[in-house]
Amino acid sequence: MAEIHIDHVVKRYGSNTIINELSLQIRHGEFFTLLGPSGCGKTTLLRMIAGFIIPDEGRLFLDKEDITYLPAHKRETGMVFQDYALFPDKTVFDNVAYGLRVRKVSSSEIKKKVSYILERVELGGMAERYPAELSGGQRQRVALARALVIEPRVLLMDEPLSNLDAKLRIQMRQVIRELQQESNITAIFVTHDQEEALSMSDRIALLRQGRIDQLDTPEAMYATPRTAYAADFIGAANLIDTLGVHVEADHTTVSIAGGHIMVNNPPPSGQVLLAARPENITLHTQAQAGSIPAQVVARQYLGTKTAYSLKLSDGKQIIADVAAALDPHLSAGSSVNLSFSPECRLVEA
Repeated sequence: MAEIHIDHVVKRYGSNTIINELSLQIRHGEFFTLLGPSGCGKTTLLRMIAGFIIPDEGRLFLDKEDITYLPAHKRETGMVFQDYALFPDKTVFDNVAYGLRVRKVSSSEIKKKVSYILERVELGGMAERYPAELSGGQRQRVALARALVIEPRVLLMDEPLSNLDAKLRIQMRQVIRELQQESNITAIFVTHDQEEALSMSDRIALLRQGRIDQLDTPEAMYATPRTAYAADFIGAANLIDTLGVHVEADHTTVSIAGGHIMVNNPPPSGQVLLAARPENITLHTQAQAGSIPAQVVARQYLGTKTAYSLKLSDGKQIIADVAAALDPHLSAGSSVNLSFSPECRLVEA
């Protein structure tokens, strides 16, 4: 088992608080993602779990063992760094074997384990090559193999795909996820890329200024954001000022510029905004019951869809996505009517 419990950890650098009273439980065998923009604290938190950084306050537990002050090399974790951190003067085989040699594993067992893991990451024929002879994707696989070959209880990954091109990133997502599931180990993945987080994770913690803004499954994070920050960071969202909110038995009526719409969720406390995904806004060339008038600002063809930039009556600009097959091909300046799906959400401002 490898459950991680983080209990009210704090990390400061001078007067700057990077991690602020953060508590979190990560389950055994879970692919858990720490998501957020630069400076939100995700890498600092990962490095605290790894043992490279000691918290100023709070405790960290691996299962029931307090590892807060346990040295990094005793934590039974494997780490994949953003820059891969391979030894340039060692072959692929020797890079992967390094951790096993440090652990005094026999030569025969090292050969067996390294050969197996290189086959799993599709580098079986490259054992004698050096990092400089490999592509970015191949170097990333070596780093992953090196972390996995020691059979860690926890696999830690700090933005490991950020240096790859778009097509290779998609391929490597699947490789990493398959290896993690096959090994049945707990994995913690740091990224600023919401698509990576949505496609790979069992659960996501969205960080904001050293705290968790929302902790949820990918599906719930996208469909039911609780804050404007979450709605805007996880997928594109139009954040629209509300002029009034009326809660009824089975729905909530929201007043926005130009009219009223209905949504499924009641409002959170405090100031609220309407979060409307572009795919949850429908364009009509004729007025519809409950539709809201708008004007086309710009049209952008994107292959499978067309994105329309639209201006509401109060001047607020929003984006609506239309499937390419249903595109009405409206030009800038055209009048249009908008309907909003009840799946739009009221969120904390």
